[in-house]
Amino acid sequence: MSRGEAMRDRTVAAIIDSAAVIMATQGDGASMSRIADAAGVGRATLYRYFPSREALLRAMAAQSVEELAARIADADLEGIPAGAAIARLARGFIAVGSKYTVLTTAGIQRSGEHPDIDARLVEPIRALFRRGAADGSLRADLPADVMADLFSGLIRAALQLTADGRAGVEEASAAVVSVFLDGARAGGPP
Repeated sequence: MSRGEAMRDRTVAAIIDSAAVIMATQGDGASMSRIADAAGVGRATLYRYFPSREALLRAMAAQSVEELAARIADADLEGIPAGAAIARLARGFIAVGSKYTVLTTAGIQRSGEHPDIDARLVEPIRALFRRGAADGSLRADLPADVMADLFSGLIRAALQLTADGRAGVEEASAAVVSVFLDGARAGGPP
């Protein structure tokens, strides 16, 4: 990587990280000037990399996918018991989701920029739920895609708790794991 490319990557990362922090506290209405100031760049530089707020939000969405995929890859989902893997997933999703909370409020939708998003983010979760059902640590009467949808719903609720300031990442993650596993363990309530 050339020196120029490295500098560009650092600048883009600084802008995205600053935008995430500013927008998490000030909402979607945070000014581009404020984001540029927080990133330590001028407005012209910000607009050179991200010509519009929508372009910046799309870049944030792409970065959130990359961060989630890295968390999943680092979680060693196949090498640990299902309950521990679910705890790692919850913590990773809530930590990353809390950082990029504005993406939910701004209504950013999944785009074609990550055609492999299912393989990178969804399929590892489904595989974990299939493994848990097969080894008896999770209910076998619910398909993996249903379990993934239910888990996702709890994650969304936990993200709202963190966005509202009613829970931190650790507390929200523990709540998701507790509620999900108490209702998903083999022999759990119908």
